[in-house]
Order: sequence, then structure tokens, then C-alpha cells
Amino acid sequence: MLSAAHDILSRQRASGNQSHVDPDPAPTTHNSSSRFDCNSVSTAPPGSRQWALLRRKLYPGRLFSFRGDQPVCYFFLLTSPEPQDPGGEEEAETSARQPLIGSEAPEAKPASSPNLSLWERWTVFKGLLWYIVPLVLVYFAEYFINQGLFELLFFRNTSLTHAQQYRWYQMLYQAGVFVSRSSLRCCQIRFTWVLALLQCFNLAFLLADVWLNFLPSIYLVFLIILYEGLLGGAAYVNTFHNIALEMSDEHREFAMAAACISDTLGISLSGLLALPLHDFLCHLS
Repeated sequence: MLSAAHDILSRQRASGNQSHVDPDPAPTTHNSSSRFDCNSVSTAPPGSRQWALLRRKLYPGRLFSFRGDQPVCYFFLLTSPEPQDPGGEEEAETSARQPLIGSEAPEAKPASSPNLSLWERWTVFKGLLWYIVPLVLVYFAEYFINQGLFELLFFRNTSLTHAQQYRWYQMLYQAGVFVSRSSLRCCQIRFTWVLALLQCFNLAFLLADVWLNFLPSIYLVFLIILYEGLLGGAAYVNTFHNIALEMSDEHREFAMAAACISDTLGISLSGLLALPLHDFLCHLS
């Protein structure tokens, strides 16, 4: 949905077939009074008003809420699994207890999810802030770029259309994330604060280019966005790797779960700011 946001927002739905998307239909009218070639609704992260509009375009006549859909689907659309044979379940459980190799007893593992007190959880969480805050900043900066600035980084001196440029931005970002998330064996980064600062610099640099339009070629933006993806993926994988190494066995599971709020918080904050910024820039003459 994020990568196809520009296409969905800027295209008319094909008549007679609500599920068909024409690969190259005529785009809708953009904000002609603006110096930017932008849609009236931004492509900022999900959970905000533009995704309600996207859903209404894709599924006309249906009612959607902002947060009440990914429960209605669970309780009313998904079908319940068939009841299993109790005998078969017991047999599967018995076979699962059999050792796969040899008859040696497996090594005893320490309890990984003890009942932590509220004070222990708070103490662990405070220690995680050294990792959580940089990851929040990384996700805030990269999603602000991806869904707040990508559509505004439009180059007219190239053979690529606006939609094609947006797709290339998204593809290069995802490629950078894929490479860096797969690079932990080759390169481990202890101080993720450095990655957060570099990502914030990317945001400031691209925001300045949107405002001043000083970059001469789209290929420079391609390199910056690939670099942005590398920073984002590296920050994610190294954050959880460092937490797994430094936390004790009894605190590790809670710490890993608590750190998962970082990406959600960063994306939500970026959406809150990307929407008004996009509207402001699109109304500039």
C-alpha cells in the first residue's frame, strides 16, 4: 500500500470492474496552483485520513473506521479452523516429544519469560531508552522522507513520469533496507545513535532540496534514498541484536517486545507532521 500509494491516489478506477487497476490510465487532476506536482491527499503513513480515502476508492460503499478494521476482519471475516481429532492431537503431541537425533536428553534452558514485577519492567525499559530513542528517530526521519517528501521530489528533466519516479524511490529504499538487514554477519554497529543522526541529516537535506530545488539530477536522489534504506535497515537489525546480546536471560524477552514500539512510534509521529507539511507545500504557488 505504501509503495503503490501514489498510483492509487492519482488514477481513476477503471469502469465496470472495481478490482481491476489499469497500469497506465489518465491521472487525476493535481493541485494546479502549486509549484509542486502533487496530489491533494498526501501519501503519508497509514493510520491517517488518506488511507480512509484509499479504502473508499478501492471498496466503494463499504464503511471503514481508522482503527476498527486489520477486529472486524478477525471476528467476522475469518473462518474458524475445523476442530481437530483429539486422538490425532494426542498422537502429534506424543511424537513431538520424541528426540529428533539420538536419545540424549535436551539441555535445560533457563526460563525466558519469568513474571517480572512492574518495577523490574520499568527498570528494564529505562535501560532500553538508549536503543529505543535512536530507532524512533530513524523511523521518524525515513518515513517522513518516504511518505512526506517522495511525491514532492519530482524531476521534470527526465524521461521518467512522476509515478515511475515514486516507484523507483520506493524500490531503492526497500532494496537498501533488504541489504542492510542482511548484513549483520558482515558488519555490526554498536552506536546506533550515529545512524539516527545520519538519517535525520538525510531528512534535512532532502527537505531543503524540496524547498530550494538545488539537486540537478534525479540520480543523486536515487543514491541518497538507497543510502537512506541502508541506514534504516542497519539501525533496525543492530538495535535488536545489541539488545539480545546485552540483556540477561530473564529480561531479554520483555526487552525485545518493549523495543518493538520504536518503529510504530516513529512512523506515527512522522505521519502527524508529514500530512500538514504536504498540504502546506502543495498550496504554495
